[in-house]
Amino acid sequence: MTVEPSSTAAPPRPTEGVRPGGGRRVRQRRFSRRDRLWAVIMSVILVPIVIVWVYPFIWTVSSSLKSSSEIFGSLSPFSPVLRIGNYAQAWRDAQMGRYFFNTVFVTGFSILIAVLTAALMGYVLGRYRFAGKKVIIAVLALAVFLPEGYTIIPVYDLIDRLHLTDSLWGVTLAEAGGVNIVAVLLFAGYFAQLPAELEEAARIDGAGFLRTFTSVYLPLARPVTATAVIMQFLHSWNDFLLPLVLTLTRPELRTLSVGIYALRGQYLSDWGVMTAGATIALAPIVVVFLLLQRHFVESIAGAVKG
Repeated sequence: MTVEPSSTAAPPRPTEGVRPGGGRRVRQRRFSRRDRLWAVIMSVILVPIVIVWVYPFIWTVSSSLKSSSEIFGSLSPFSPVLRIGNYAQAWRDAQMGRYFFNTVFVTGFSILIAVLTAALMGYVLGRYRFAGKKVIIAVLALAVFLPEGYTIIPVYDLIDRLHLTDSLWGVTLAEAGGVNIVAVLLFAGYFAQLPAELEEAARIDGAGFLRTFTSVYLPLARPVTATAVIMQFLHSWNDFLLPLVLTLTRPELRTLSVGIYALRGQYLSDWGVMTAGATIALAPIVVVFLLLQRHFVESIAGAVKG
């Protein structure tokens, strides 16, 4: 005779600290009165700073939807009429579309070259021991403080000797040539903290230098790679001096930063078109950073820990 369990029986209570679906249940920490007071104080201090920090960006976006008289008539970011035509005029008449394509080309290929170069340099500095290693790291650290203006002449001379002064490839190589030293040091610190057993296992499997780097270590360095992409993206997208010098004879090869500067002469009185062009240049930076910010924080934390 089979005895069926009663339908009114109480269900088994889950073990304390364990969720019914498996996994441990994390107890929420109760904030004391002092913690709440400290959070309020920090909010009162930081909120005005955030407003002051973000206001220029808000002003630029709002001004791109106004006329010149409305821009200078009031500092309020709100306007009863939204002038979408400023974007169409900036994209078509001010050639922001062509400059945007040029900037995407230069930035994309410079990221590919610079990040791969920085990763290789960081891999060697982080995983290998050789004479003069500390000297090289010290020289790289000092090179961070070298202004770009001091290197513009040799860079231009090198691009001219390669006969690339009148092409986007010349601007791309110039942007990628100054590899971000901070990215190199981040890669070196990240690779140095990885276990040596990975390299030994790859060597037993017959992997050489490049295969070990591309198949083992580089996939593990995604946070640092994302950070290097962000930094090179910001550098190439916003750089002004190198594109200005290398495109003096070919205005159609200008990047967005140089193109917006050139608007001063043609659209001196139309600040709505100028701010619309600036907004077009700013939008990709915000999108890329929002997509990769988590990896950016992880890479900084990993490098510091290492």
